[in-house]
Amino acid sequence: MHKNPKKRLGQNFLIDKNIQRKIIDSLELKSSDIILEIGAGRGELTRLIAKAVKGIYALEIDAYLCKILKDNLKGYSDIEIINQDILKFNLKRHFKKVKGKLKVIGNIPYYISSPIVEYLLKFRNAIDTIFITVQREFARRMIACPGSKEYGAFSCFVQYYLEPKIILNIKKTCFSPVPKVDSCLVRLSVRPRQAVILKDEKLFFQIIRAAFNKRRKTLRNSLRDIILPESLEIFFKKYNITPNIRPEDLSLQDFAHLVNIKI
Repeated sequence: MHKNPKKRLGQNFLIDKNIQRKIIDSLELKSSDIILEIGAGRGELTRLIAKAVKGIYALEIDAYLCKILKDNLKGYSDIEIINQDILKFNLKRHFKKVKGKLKVIGNIPYYISSPIVEYLLKFRNAIDTIFITVQREFARRMIACPGSKEYGAFSCFVQYYLEPKIILNIKKTCFSPVPKVDSCLVRLSVRPRQAVILKDEKLFFQIIRAAFNKRRKTLRNSLRDIILPESLEIFFKKYNITPNIRPEDLSLQDFAHLVNIKI
């Protein structure tokens, strides 16, 4: 084991062998799969995945762990170890010769979970499915439905591009060092087309961010600087929505209707 896991890198190693097997069973691996693994660590999952797929690109930011990976994965010609930060990694350039779409797998530190998901979405045309282990609170935000306390701008952003689903709950005691909260394995399937049809995607996200920045206010008050009162009145009447509705009660389709309204 890494003698001193680096807190600044969010290192929590999955040590429970039973959970490791359950994760492997959940990844829907095929012999034709090309895997990008984020945060390969010491290679426990990497080794198990390698037995079932065509090839793995094992990304690890910690140079010390990369040395351990090279030792632990000797004899695997289909694994390329890359010492780099995922947020600085040019996925498109590195995989331009790869045929087919990537499957992304990773145990993601909480403090950079959102940036990593946003980064991967920039390359969604090259990705089929993302399987990531994240803290439970973050997982719930991604899958949250309208009306729940977890539902917010990030939920809308994720669900517009992806179909998120919690696959496996993982107790904090399955990791070393033990984190403060439990985790989940989440499957993020890239949608073949975005969840809703929009006339202005930029305005769509602008409205969503503005609405949830003032989520305790009614929609009318939270969007008064972006949407004309006339447009809101048309929206309320056309879709039979109460004027006192709050942002967390609107679905993605509701926000799309609001953006698409013509005056």
